[in-house]
Amino acid sequence: MPPEIVHTPESLLRHPVQLFKQMWRDLLASRELAWRLMVRDLKAQYRQSFLGIAWAFLPPIFMAAGFTLANDAKVISVSVTDIPYPAYVMFSTALWQTFVEALNGPVQAVTLAKPMLARVNFPREAIILAKLGEVFFNFAIKLILIVALFVWFRVPVSWTVILAPVALIHLIMLGTLIGMLLSPLGALYQDVSKGITMATGFWLFLTPVIYPVPSQGTFGVLVKLNPVTPLLVTTRELATTGVISQPLGFWIVSIMTIVGLVLTWIAFRLALPYVIERISS
Repeated sequence: MPPEIVHTPESLLRHPVQLFKQMWRDLLASRELAWRLMVRDLKAQYRQSFLGIAWAFLPPIFMAAGFTLANDAKVISVSVTDIPYPAYVMFSTALWQTFVEALNGPVQAVTLAKPMLARVNFPREAIILAKLGEVFFNFAIKLILIVALFVWFRVPVSWTVILAPVALIHLIMLGTLIGMLLSPLGALYQDVSKGITMATGFWLFLTPVIYPVPSQGTFGVLVKLNPVTPLLVTTRELATTGVISQPLGFWIVSIMTIVGLVLTWIAFRLALPYVIERISS
């Protein structure tokens, strides 16, 4: 007589080893689907746009041009930067834009995949990985502009540039963490996407993108408490001067990001079935 199998509603949180094994299996199983989704979305994104791939270049170019003109006209006063100001702003803007894309990616992925989530059973990690692939692809395009800019302004590059991708990955991981945390709510309420747009617009001015890190005053404290600051600044410094100004802040935020990303991944897996149930009902 075959053994009797009893299914219980017991949460996998009581068996963390089994939970992590299942998460790892799902992550590996989602790679092929993630690749197909990424290719599909990239083709659709650039095929349906008149300027196409140029949109990856335009935002940092226009922001750099605007703030450079404002700085030259003394409309804004920016202290001396380590590299020529136009290159400083454009490179920093490209990093900031990459962070924002990583933040928006999970929310957009879950929102757009709602019909598929409600009808098809597949590893949910695939839609997140697909958006991450888009983020890296878009940054690779921006990198062409950054290299051309560094050559034009003769920006010296340290050997530490080979370490810059590590800091960049940590920056993308922080954006992905926040995006995954908000994605279940974003699938249910459109307010989340609108709120992200407003929040990131304000967040930009608390991040040293158009100015060096201030050392004094309340504003300087707020900028230093901003978790994006040490990751973005370290990426920029590794790619240019090679002198790291915030090593402690970088590692504190990086460790918190890695731990938080794992916990957020678990919460994402637990919350998504309830979201799908709400969508289907």
